[in-house]
Amino acid sequence: MAKGMILAAGQGTRVRPLTQDLPKPMVPILGKPLMEYLIEHLARHGITEIMVNVAFHHQRIEEYFGDGHRWGVQLGYAYEGIRDHGDILPRPMGSAGGMRRIQDFGGFFDETTLVLCGDALIDLDITAALAEHREKRAMASVIALDVPRTDVQAYGIVVADGDGRIRSFQEKPTPHEAKSTLASTGIYLFEPEVLNKIPSDTVYDIGSQLFPQLVAEEVPFYVQDRPFNWLDIGRVSDYWSVLQRVLKGEIDYMKMPGQQIKPGIWVGLNTSIAWDDVKIEGPVYIGSNVRIEPGASIVGPAWIGHGSLVRAGARITRSVLFEYTRIAADMHFSEMIVSRHYCVNRRGETLYQGDEATQLRWGDARAEALSPKSVVRPKPRTLRLASSRAAEAIEDLAPFETSNDLVATSNALTRG
Repeated sequence: MAKGMILAAGQGTRVRPLTQDLPKPMVPILGKPLMEYLIEHLARHGITEIMVNVAFHHQRIEEYFGDGHRWGVQLGYAYEGIRDHGDILPRPMGSAGGMRRIQDFGGFFDETTLVLCGDALIDLDITAALAEHREKRAMASVIALDVPRTDVQAYGIVVADGDGRIRSFQEKPTPHEAKSTLASTGIYLFEPEVLNKIPSDTVYDIGSQLFPQLVAEEVPFYVQDRPFNWLDIGRVSDYWSVLQRVLKGEIDYMKMPGQQIKPGIWVGLNTSIAWDDVKIEGPVYIGSNVRIEPGASIVGPAWIGHGSLVRAGARITRSVLFEYTRIAADMHFSEMIVSRHYCVNRRGETLYQGDEATQLRWGDARAEALSPKSVVRPKPRTLRLASSRAAEAIEDLAPFETSNDLVATSNALTRG
């Protein structure tokens, strides 16, 4: 059939703070990492041997996906980094340079390979794309989408002749300058010969270096104009927009988890919600172990991550709460992405917990659940005194319910 290559070594700087402590392919959509959807989609089309290049926070990807057997695929990982004064630091080799490094190591790319970025959601008909690639006897193919001319400045534009043979590229041209409206989606099909054209041990980029080289050498290099859903998450604002579309049910293959208990309202396990005293307008997903107090309101599309706490009188409007997020009483979060430590509005403007520039209050719901009054200590059976009476033991003491009980009893025994 074909092999797969997922590009996952980037730092994800344009979507910070979402990528402060996890790689971009691990950013969640409906509780699942972006890359999981890609792997599932590749498997549906028979692509089961997949290499992934990694660098920043690479352990998060490798520990989650392992060898891929849960998805019926085989996954391999190629770390890209350097040794600097005894430390191992991530240092990507570029999208093409990373692939050449994999090829030099073990010759993985020995048949047609589908290459795609790990930070987009797609429903491309991969089987049809492979068939067209082979029918044209292409050495390389670029999958493109026709976009409105007014939007070309946001994309790399592919310029091709009437047969689809690529003649040039334009990087984010103005509408007046654009020679085409075909936007590259970052999805490519390569034959093994393409890898031979990438220099070894060199940082080398697919779009800015390899593709101009293929055009200059006049190899069989084609564009495919295919209609499909391509949800690229290049910025924080894209992430918010994608989540809104997904929660509205606009992407057929992405289904809401949990149980639908009312029209447009899905919940996970073991929630604590004062249904008669809250206002919830779907589409809304409420994760497991979420508490929503009386007087709170949620207006969808919204996602409330597991373990979160929405205090009395708080309002959540078209927003996303990551797991274990606490929203303080009477606060209003509108069109925001909220985590335990920061919140980001739909324009990408970020506030951090405790920031004096805002009156919004939020935090970590786990701190609430683990407050001292809620912690029950073990019930010891024997207490031995560290004194001259060390040989004596007091057996079967009354149970200590809290740490305060234990301290008080211990002090009384010591005074005695």
